[in-house]
Amino acid sequence: MTKHPNSDRRSLLEGLKQTPPPIDPKLEKDFVFQTKPPSTNEGTASNSAMTATQNTQPVAKAPLSTRIRADLATALKRASLERQLGGIEPNTVQDILEQVLEPWLRTNGYLS
Repeated sequence: MTKHPNSDRRSLLEGLKQTPPPIDPKLEKDFVFQTKPPSTNEGTASNSAMTATQNTQPVAKAPLSTRIRADLATALKRASLERQLGGIEPNTVQDILEQVLEPWLRTNGYLS
């Protein structure tokens, strides 16, 4: 008889009762206050909040919310999905917007 893949499951309460391993207070403070960039061995989840510029310096991401015309939003989403399917970079809405905004901000003197 083979072992069922879910036989090691436990209740949420049992999982919460376990004591987590001790955390280095400096590492915790650095993470919370983002005083230093994440190390390269932390995986892609932590790197999703960072991007590399042309000189490979990590740049922090800031949330931005705005409203745009419906036809532009539809075209942008379509471009993003088609580029993702085709494996063409940039292919995320965020990356496409950054690529478009950066030259405009430079041309108009808002970026050096």
